[in-house]
Amino acid sequence: MNKIILKLYSVVFLFSLVTLRLNAQVLPEIQKALVNHQNNNILQEKLFVQTDNEFYLTGEILWFKAYYTDLQNKPLNVSKVAYVEVLDEANTPVLQAKISLKNGSGNGSLYIPVNLNNGTYKLRAYTNWMKNLGADVFFEKPLKIINTLNTPQNSKAESKKYNLQFFPEGGDLVEGITSKVGFKILGSDGKGMDISGVIVNNRNDTLARFKTLKFGIGQFSFMPLANNDYKAIARSAQGEIIIQQLPAAKKTGYVLNLKDENANLNIDVFSNLGNQKLYLVAHNGIKTVFASTGEVSGGKASFVVKKDSLTDGITYLTAFNNEGKAVAERLYFKKSAKKLTINAVSDSKLYNNRQEVNVNLSLNDEKNLSKLADVSISVHKIDSLDVKNCPDIESYLWLSSNLKGEVESPGYYFEQNNLGTSEALDNLLLTQGWRRFNWADVLSGKKVPVFKFLPEYNGHIVSGKIVDKAGNAINNHLVYMSVPGKRIQFYGSTSDSTGQVVFNTKDFYGQNEVVLQTNTELDSTSLITVNNPFFEKYSANKYLSGNLKTSQLNDLSMRNLSMQVQNVYSGAKLKQFYKPNIDSSAFYLNPYKTYKLSDYTRFTTMEEVLREYVAQVFVYKKQKRFHFHILGEEAILDEEVDPLVLLDGVPYFNMDKVIAIDPLKVEKLEVIRSRYYYGPTSSEGILSFSTMKSDLGGTEIDPRAVVIDYEGMQLQREFYSPTEDDLKNKRIPDFRSTLYWSPEVNIDANGKGKVSFYTSDKKGSYIGVVQGLTASGIPGVSYFSFEVK
Repeated sequence: MNKIILKLYSVVFLFSLVTLRLNAQVLPEIQKALVNHQNNNILQEKLFVQTDNEFYLTGEILWFKAYYTDLQNKPLNVSKVAYVEVLDEANTPVLQAKISLKNGSGNGSLYIPVNLNNGTYKLRAYTNWMKNLGADVFFEKPLKIINTLNTPQNSKAESKKYNLQFFPEGGDLVEGITSKVGFKILGSDGKGMDISGVIVNNRNDTLARFKTLKFGIGQFSFMPLANNDYKAIARSAQGEIIIQQLPAAKKTGYVLNLKDENANLNIDVFSNLGNQKLYLVAHNGIKTVFASTGEVSGGKASFVVKKDSLTDGITYLTAFNNEGKAVAERLYFKKSAKKLTINAVSDSKLYNNRQEVNVNLSLNDEKNLSKLADVSISVHKIDSLDVKNCPDIESYLWLSSNLKGEVESPGYYFEQNNLGTSEALDNLLLTQGWRRFNWADVLSGKKVPVFKFLPEYNGHIVSGKIVDKAGNAINNHLVYMSVPGKRIQFYGSTSDSTGQVVFNTKDFYGQNEVVLQTNTELDSTSLITVNNPFFEKYSANKYLSGNLKTSQLNDLSMRNLSMQVQNVYSGAKLKQFYKPNIDSSAFYLNPYKTYKLSDYTRFTTMEEVLREYVAQVFVYKKQKRFHFHILGEEAILDEEVDPLVLLDGVPYFNMDKVIAIDPLKVEKLEVIRSRYYYGPTSSEGILSFSTMKSDLGGTEIDPRAVVIDYEGMQLQREFYSPTEDDLKNKRIPDFRSTLYWSPEVNIDANGKGKVSFYTSDKKGSYIGVVQGLTASGIPGVSYFSFEVK
């Protein structure tokens, strides 16, 4: 009997020892998994887009600036293209553009067509690389667009629809444990609304009272009991009664409670599962800032996190049980002590019509030292159509970009630092989770996947697919892409196992005709398609269309008149574009020899041109077909292969067709007399013909080639800001509502800048919005206003 008891004790001891060892390994394993995830994690990008306004009429121009950063808000220079779209309520794109990014920013414009319907549209922006993480990480914001050709609708009485949700702190309600519960209510317009109410049990006993603080968000505390259901009974400011069931409480589990006290965060994790070890990990998505082991005693484990150890912005606090499973989590936001203060001061608060306005800018950090930053500015008229509480660069980069869903009036949380804003911010973090992190992927040791979308490091990537007649992908096949024009743009790509081809273009701007083909001498049956460069998946965010109020119709009429006057009298100036500052050299850079055909006798056949004065080319016939040889530096290049022949950048593989080119329409011929490697292509020399009009000289492209219209990166439109001379003729009306827009304000080494512009004929109140970002990732925003009498 004693031996049996001894063996039993031995088994229990060994089991306890194994359990202790397993428990001791939990925290290091969690930390190791998190470090591995962070080390293997891909570069994550963010975009913020500033627009010159938030409300537009059809026929107006939307101006915008894109700021491009990493997760720490530092400007990036990886992706060189941003995709900007305006989507309707069905997520159908109505406007699209590709914007060049350089050193962390880019800018562009969109003309709003006159056939758009009234509504609230979604503006979104992303890079090709951001597509790998899905549409939820894209920049998005609502845009109100009104078509005055359609009858504007007044506000109508409609049945109220409410969305009331509850969010227990840490994740769950647990029977017998007091929980802090966040709640959020949205009205029929998608905005937060004010309510107050009570929590009652099955017997209608009142257990807690609650009231919204800001933007339809608030919190309360109560303890659910076994065998009880709970509901909220609330009343809106208009007297409507709202009844909503609370989430069911679990029999057993964990509840996390965070208290912000002076220099520390005190975190208590409650559990009704008995004594056990718990682990708390705090990280910011990039690195771990805190990790500790606690013991549940008396139903509670406590942790203390010093706020000095936390990084600026959002910190993710997660509790794990002794099995290494995440059981409760919470977000905390630490405001940055680093500041970018932008002082924007106009030289007067009151101006006459057509008077010059000078705005002086000074940029300083939190120590009042001058700072350099990438700065943009917009100045527009304020009226009843103006959309308020729009996202700014500071609130978006620090807060909104990391939270799920739309954050209403995000700038409120940064306007001032007091008890009220801190409490409202805590409520927000209780009700909206973090969009960029998934513990399941971390703890499973999930490997970084093969990404479908490449970063556009050099320029826009044009992708496509090559298949055979049966629709099967063709592997390891060389495909050529050309952009006919004065500048030689020629690319090659070898298909992968799925038939995909990728062309890495450089400085590819404007509307173009693109030619894709294979070597038609070797392949006559393959089919090539071009992929849509814009992402065809969408977030779940919906922006509800609010109806116009009767009081807004007069301002709408005036805005419409202003738009039409500007388009009539300044239409030509609104259609001026900058020429991009790009290298116009061909991909082969400096040719060995350039023949300008006008410098020689103008022969009427290409054969005569090549035979008579192009010394590097031998023309001969073989089996009744023309062929060329290139004379290299020491000998003739491969005699069995024709050189690469281009006409305005389009390759020709049949030398008979080259001989048929009309030399009277050719301006020049450039010769490369050496073997040339370019990407996956190799050629026995190059002959590059350029026609007078860059239109292929009337030569037909092979009918098997794919020819499509394709828009590259957007040419930048020039914002029309009239000069003093423009305004001297007062017979020409000036009804500008947007007085000034500049995506790139010149800031000197002392952090100073100045912009000047003129008021229009429109009287009223005007607001200027200045936003900027330093090279170290500190955003700033400032506003100024003035009157025109």
